[in-house]
Amino acid sequence: MTDRPDATPRSPSLIVRPVLLEDAQAISELSAQLGYDVSSEAISQRIVQLSSHIGSHAAFVACLKIAGNTEIAGWIEVTLMHELQSCSFALITGLVVSEAHRSLGIGKRLCAEVESWGREQGVTKIRVTSRIAREGAHRFYLREGFERIKTWAVFEKMLS
Repeated sequence: MTDRPDATPRSPSLIVRPVLLEDAQAISELSAQLGYDVSSEAISQRIVQLSSHIGSHAAFVACLKIAGNTEIAGWIEVTLMHELQSCSFALITGLVVSEAHRSLGIGKRLCAEVESWGREQGVTKIRVTSRIAREGAHRFYLREGFERIKTWAVFEKMLS
């Protein structure tokens, strides 16, 4: 027997809801697990900025009720992409589940929320990118029905 909460996708102890400003600290801590060191203040500013993009952007948190306390166990972010060369799609731009709560169905539930959101926005495709070194994430996406379609090299240029 385990003392971990039942966090299957339909579990009553797991609630997925839109991101709120007060989630900034938890999102910051979870982002560090992805390798992104970003302050809760910066996350707060971004939550405010992104709140004006309703309908083209969404972010959700997965909350677990553990011993009467609610803990944010993961988050997912999605944006609509409109391109000349292909039909519109939803792009998952970030997904993380706390290392302490992985393999409990939380990532699956977050992806289901994005799928529902994407359908509401009228898209028929969801895309996600993942660093080549994140083999565990790749296995997760394949299990969730995503198909590997290409390998990219990513370039960026800082604007002064």
